Amino acid sequence: MSENKKMVEAITPINEDFAQWYTDICVKAELVDYSAVKGCVILRPYGFAIWENIQRLLDGRFKETGHENVAMPIFIPESLLQKEKDHVEGFAPEVAWVTHGGLDELEERLCVRPTSETLFCDHFARVLHSYRDLPMLYNQWCSVVRWEKSTRPFLRSREFWWQEGHTIHETEQEAVTETEQQLNCYADFCEQVLKIPVIKGQKTESEKFAGAEATYTIEAMMHDGKALQSGTSHYFGDGFSRAFDVTFAGRNNKLEYPFQTSWGMSTRIIGAIIMTHGDDEGLILPPQVAPIQLAIIPIASHKPGVLEKAAELKARLAGKFRVKLDDSDNSPGWKFAQYEMKGVPLRLEIGPKDIEKNQCVLVRRDTREKYFVSLDELETEIPRILGLLEENIYNRALENRESRTVACTTMDEVIKASNERTGFIKTMWCESAECEEQMKEQAGLSSRCMPFAQEHLSDVCPVCGKPAHKMVVWGKAY
Repeated sequence: MSENKKMVEAITPINEDFAQWYTDICVKAELVDYSAVKGCVILRPYGFAIWENIQRLLDGRFKETGHENVAMPIFIPESLLQKEKDHVEGFAPEVAWVTHGGLDELEERLCVRPTSETLFCDHFARVLHSYRDLPMLYNQWCSVVRWEKSTRPFLRSREFWWQEGHTIHETEQEAVTETEQQLNCYADFCEQVLKIPVIKGQKTESEKFAGAEATYTIEAMMHDGKALQSGTSHYFGDGFSRAFDVTFAGRNNKLEYPFQTSWGMSTRIIGAIIMTHGDDEGLILPPQVAPIQLAIIPIASHKPGVLEKAAELKARLAGKFRVKLDDSDNSPGWKFAQYEMKGVPLRLEIGPKDIEKNQCVLVRRDTREKYFVSLDELETEIPRILGLLEENIYNRALENRESRTVACTTMDEVIKASNERTGFIKTMWCESAECEEQMKEQAGLSSRCMPFAQEHLSDVCPVCGKPAHKMVVWGKAY
């Protein structure tokens, strides 16, 4: 037990200092390392393996709906970035610039892409000719750079990995449908795969993406009650098309502007997994994205037949699950703590007495419940227990969100609720930017979204007392 304790004492308790707990897990579970470049992290193999699983599953969903992957340059000429006024103003404070190529000063500065709308528009202007070419449904997997002032692994770093979808359509309705479809894709992925409950909604005017007509979002609540924007989908109308002169010959043979969307999900979703499901012992990974779904730990491995049986089980199960056999000379207690810290959903223990009884012990990461299972039933029992874990971690996260969400009708109630605990506060809103700003100043809350699932809480805005028809979810956010 002392060895077990020693392994995990490096993690600050979750309810003592949540920020330190989070950083401890990122480093101790070997997800990231800090790099020589300030504000940039190294994704270590285990952290990158989680991202690869997310990437593979999301990419499959995109391809099912007809999207194709492309690769755009990492650099954007300054003149190109300037073409859409709102867009460039929105990103200007975070842009990194390249001014020299070798020893020579460049004739025109190049921006290291913070996002790729401008590059896609420039490309669309060249390759789009007729309505017959539409829709163009593109996606790219890449990294982008935003010169953040304060950084934290996964949540905010100066370079991060993501996918960005960019599509153009013949009609406004097609583009709106695409925007909604991709938001639903993200929401379903979070809830079905990552087991993170989310609220779907629209961003307010002041919180929407620079240059968009409308931004839709999925908002998740972390263990500490703070919100994390977990994926966004933007409807651009034809604003970008006009700015970049993207046209096509329509069905009536006249030049028309296509309607555009963009949407993205990034490595910050790994931060969401950590902060939604983790505990004092470390990570708890949703089985579908866990690099190791099952860790096999031999008990009394020096005794005859134990390592052989463990290796036989690994060979048998490896085709169905992501399995790791730890036959190192570390003690079983050390191994238990190690794989718990790394969030491995299920542990299989097998020793001489188990072999005699043709059984093994399966231990769940979330509840540490032990199951004595016949070796003949592993192929059915492992998926069943993983399913129980998935259901439990989703329900725990949902219960956390529901217990930390309150509805308020007056500003006094909002301020009281905000001071008492961190969480979501639902109110009506008159849709004025001034009242949104007052909510920030008086209660320290930002608007997370106007949920698609609207509720009528009262007839007036709690800030100004004027008629209000929209419900907003407010919160403190990462």
